[in-house]
Amino acid sequence: MKNDAPRLRFAPSPTGALHIGGIRTALYNYLLARKWGGKFILRIEDTDQSRYVPGAEAYILEALAWCGIQPDEGPGFGGECGPYRQSERTAIYDRFIGQLLQSGHAYVAFDTTEELERYRTEAEQSARPFKYDSFTRLQLRNSLALPSDMVNRWLADGVPHTVRLKVPEDETILVQDQIRGEVLFHSQELDDKVLRKADGLPTYHLANVVDDHLMGITHVVRGEEWLPSTAHHVLLYRALGLETAMPVFAHLPLILKPGGQGKLSKRDGMQLGIPVFPLSWPGGDEKMTGFREAGFLPQAMLNFLAFLGWNPGTEQELFSFAELTKAFALEEIGKSGARFDYEKARWFNQQHIQQTDPTDLADWLEPILPERYRPVAREYLVAFCGLMRERAATALEFLETGHYFFEPVRVFDTHQIARHWSTTLRGHVEHMLDAWSQEQPLEKERWQSILDAYLSEHQLKPGEILPVFRVGLAGTMKGPAVYDLMALWGMSRVRDKMQAAMDHFDRTLRSTA
Repeated sequence: MKNDAPRLRFAPSPTGALHIGGIRTALYNYLLARKWGGKFILRIEDTDQSRYVPGAEAYILEALAWCGIQPDEGPGFGGECGPYRQSERTAIYDRFIGQLLQSGHAYVAFDTTEELERYRTEAEQSARPFKYDSFTRLQLRNSLALPSDMVNRWLADGVPHTVRLKVPEDETILVQDQIRGEVLFHSQELDDKVLRKADGLPTYHLANVVDDHLMGITHVVRGEEWLPSTAHHVLLYRALGLETAMPVFAHLPLILKPGGQGKLSKRDGMQLGIPVFPLSWPGGDEKMTGFREAGFLPQAMLNFLAFLGWNPGTEQELFSFAELTKAFALEEIGKSGARFDYEKARWFNQQHIQQTDPTDLADWLEPILPERYRPVAREYLVAFCGLMRERAATALEFLETGHYFFEPVRVFDTHQIARHWSTTLRGHVEHMLDAWSQEQPLEKERWQSILDAYLSEHQLKPGEILPVFRVGLAGTMKGPAVYDLMALWGMSRVRDKMQAAMDHFDRTLRSTA
């Protein structure tokens, strides 16, 4: 198809949970498409049916939706270049296979899986590992080595076969990469990749090139692990007469383990107890937690992922989605691997939480609140978010550290009880509760002014009595200001909480006497 605007794509395989590296790839493509006024296409690469996992495509779509990355074209989104699932495009690939066979750039191979495995085993004893290439192809069972009448008879009889790319001998293949510059491959390093498998479905290599061409993809931005395959893709473009229409290639740096050594894997998430998926995924006997279920805002996760390979060249670290779109540039993506620092991810989340309106935070927490506590009024939840948004790095911490907003205090800080409580203070606390009861309702400032007047009258210092109220209401010295809690809860709830707390304080003192 003819394009006037850039077209970028994200082409995941539905083989299980979408790794966080895949989301970064989708994000980078999406940002560039939006920045350049182009299109972002989702394509499902499902030709490897042996690895297909039911539910994986739905997971991909849900993950992109949660992130706010919406394709312009793709399964469920429409578009003029469909179908967008490779398993539905077999007839298209067959036409290109025919063209490659006719031009002599591909050939038919009848070697069985068992035969190839035997060759590999035997080659392990030699200095040269087995590779299906120009050195070995004429010694194997394929249309280049066998008599043509035998090949035609076997094809007519339906003998299982694959189609392989005929890699030319003694050539240098240049890949011009926008991130890594010129990358050179020698054809002697390459094997004759299978283009169509014995089951009739294409491999990634053929389908990738054909689809990128037919869908008008102008820029292929993908992970570093695909760089070696690009040499074969360049040869395919050349063999199909499409070399001048090749997309621009850019291969992203690896996302490294938290320690900086090696590529971040799915297993790392399970071993280290950190999310490496956007959404949770049931993996065997254990459920692998995603960023969403770990309590992250999607914009915070994307902000974190953007910096795993990209640097804007400024001191700014916090970006909204709109700011990322404006600032992001292909030229600012580095070559070196980026370390997956989970504590930095938590920092990004905390910063975004602090910048998010309490009403929006309430929208975020409302669906998960019933998993832990009884439902509360919407107005109460918004107020809770306003008081706690500077004190939590994840949604789970919101609900865990702020549990006393929704239930009686679970545990009181015994150290603070021993330090601040005495039976003589009980009378002062009860007098204060009575004084506040005379005026209801009270604003935050009025709660404070009444207490200040009482302390002055009885020659008490704030440090002698305020900790009692703080520990009594929250169980801890940490948390929102005492007067904020009082203003939110009102006199009846404050009195009930303090009466229960003072009874507990007395029992604690007696037990340690």
